[in-house]
Amino acid sequence: MAIQDTQKLDYVWKKIGFAATKTDTNTNKLAANEAIPSPLLLRGDKVMQQAGDIPATKPSSSAGVVTVYTGATTVECTADNTATANRTWKTGLTDWIPPEFGSTYLVNIYVHTAGDAANAESISNKLFITGSGNDDEWFFDYQSGVLNFIGDNLPNGVNFAGKSIYVAGARYTGTFGVGSASALGNLTISNVTISTANSGDPLILSPQANAIVTFDTSSGLILPVGNTAQRPGSPDDGTIRFNSTASKVEVYDGSSWVSVGDTTGITSDEFDGDGSTVAFTLSDTATTDTVFVVVNGTVQEAGAAYTVSGTTLTFAEAPASGDRVQARSFFTAQSVSLASSVLQDADNDTKIQVEESADEDTIRFDIAGSEVANITASTTSVKNDLVVEGAIKSDTFYFVKRSTNTNITYPGGYGSVTIDYEDAGDDYGSTDAMWSSSTDRFTPTVAGLWYFRASIDAYSGATQECGIFIDKNGSTVANTGTIGGIRPCITTHLYMNGTTDYVQFKAYAQSAVTRGQSAATSFFEALLVKQAQ
Repeated sequence: MAIQDTQKLDYVWKKIGFAATKTDTNTNKLAANEAIPSPLLLRGDKVMQQAGDIPATKPSSSAGVVTVYTGATTVECTADNTATANRTWKTGLTDWIPPEFGSTYLVNIYVHTAGDAANAESISNKLFITGSGNDDEWFFDYQSGVLNFIGDNLPNGVNFAGKSIYVAGARYTGTFGVGSASALGNLTISNVTISTANSGDPLILSPQANAIVTFDTSSGLILPVGNTAQRPGSPDDGTIRFNSTASKVEVYDGSSWVSVGDTTGITSDEFDGDGSTVAFTLSDTATTDTVFVVVNGTVQEAGAAYTVSGTTLTFAEAPASGDRVQARSFFTAQSVSLASSVLQDADNDTKIQVEESADEDTIRFDIAGSEVANITASTTSVKNDLVVEGAIKSDTFYFVKRSTNTNITYPGGYGSVTIDYEDAGDDYGSTDAMWSSSTDRFTPTVAGLWYFRASIDAYSGATQECGIFIDKNGSTVANTGTIGGIRPCITTHLYMNGTTDYVQFKAYAQSAVTRGQSAATSFFEALLVKQAQ
């Protein structure tokens, strides 16, 4: 005889409602009287680690740990052939997000032509969860992704021939299980290690009000360790680390990294003189003012008897053979970044001064109380005569010369032809590439004032007129003509914008004639006179 449904219901009531083991019938032992615990199984492998990242409202498209199925991605189900016809349909996908996360996660069910998911979501195709009033309700198991028509009847009036059930909703596609690491927000905790879940996220300790962060230990605190190349790219003010290259603790002050004290203390070096050696290598970087030097117990005068640059101690006179040299560095040399710094002589009238301003930083040179030069990012100014003993070299100097040996046929009647200067001549500054052989145009890629000179053989008779002219951007800007001239020549200065401005060279003759050209007499030259500021 089959188990009575009342006994099955009593089991479920005691198991779910009281987490208790059913040991007798409800008549003999109420649920509250069952004493043996039987809590529901909580499987660690099915725990949604990132359930906190599921938004209260279903997103319109897949984002984060939520994958949305709608439109063309609406899931077409397959019928469960182990159940009665069309009673149960399988999505083949598990872990659908149930409405307990928000009412918008309630799945929508449609019946529509098989193989047409993109058009399934229509109100005319929708099956409502409460049915049509004909005991044709449906139930969707969100964990297994299975739809069952749980009512007594199938949907009223639906012919399933050639049709499928479609499900539109959302699934959890984040991380499952508790594993060896657990997540708290964007933090991951594994054994004794706390790390950020996302690359590049900071780990922030933020006590309230004026409270401080305390490390309650008598051992020590390890700073981040890395070499100079491993410094963080955009550090916040106050960032502190140990520089393994310099063996120093350093802090970022908002503009540069500076050492925090000298972790090596006072550095002491000892050397023996040999009567010829004047340079000795110190164990640390220093300056003349930070090194104290003693020879055979006698203190030496800094700057006169010795100087220090980097790790090199240099004596003005080599210590004698047998002399004992002791050098003690009290501070490690480091770069100093100041809003305004000055290197000057004793009476302060000759100096090099670095000035920082909102407009432009300047390095200024003064001699005998007067400014003689200054350097900014855009200009270098010299206030008096500039004497140059070597060559002046400039990357802004451009010169090109092109010529042609090709015959030119003039149509006559003062008709002009565009001159095709094909053969490369001497050039400097790679301006030869500014000439286009297809358009016969010279288009400078450097803005500024350019000098042009051009010549051509255009002779058509002793009483005939011929000439040459220059067009800029299609309009004539310079021309010359002569009677009986064989090789007219033209020069002009033009400002070119360095991008779109171009020039073309044209020539004409009064009568029709074909003239052979010589590279020595048929040419054009372009020279950058002054580059635009």
